[in-house]
Amino acid sequence: MERLHYQPIKQFRVSGGSCDITDAWSMARVTLSSPAIEVMTDLRRIPAATIDQDTSLAETNHSMILRGVRLLFVTDANRRVAGIVTASDLLGEKPTRVARERMMRHEELTARDIMVPTDDLDAVSLSDVLRFEVGHVVATLKSCGRQHTLVVEDGPDGSRAVRGIFSASQIARQMGIPLQTTEVARTFAEIEAAIAN
Repeated sequence: MERLHYQPIKQFRVSGGSCDITDAWSMARVTLSSPAIEVMTDLRRIPAATIDQDTSLAETNHSMILRGVRLLFVTDANRRVAGIVTASDLLGEKPTRVARERMMRHEELTARDIMVPTDDLDAVSLSDVLRFEVGHVVATLKSCGRQHTLVVEDGPDGSRAVRGIFSASQIARQMGIPLQTTEVARTFAEIEAAIAN
């Protein structure tokens, strides 16, 4: 058996008796010319927030609040991604419209009823993300009028997997732009106003 020759990392005493905790966003400040990968939520590092497609809307909303997210991946019985549901989907007019169209009560709706199915989702390739900048991501989100877009990675066997996600509100936070709302148009207006200053 091969013996590994790892050396311990040099340690030191923390002087002064106290330390601050680093603000995660201050470490990751970006500009429009920063690499796009710096604003991608990498699902290899951060577990995807998921919800079963048969979960009620009330439970779906509660799950978002508990996890501190505004998007959940909706999974089917085989734990494959069936779509996504966003806070805008939950809190907007979509549930009322769907309930009316299907002649159901609001309480009977599930995540499956209001999710955006994978067939209707826009995505970008990880290989493209690695070549582009944050400004390209902002332009992409603005052009499709969405708060989020998925990043897909192609496997060696031709399969595809969701590798990451871009969020307009996360990009704004990493650029140091305080957001007052989660509406798409307002988010992009705030990003553009901050860039102009």
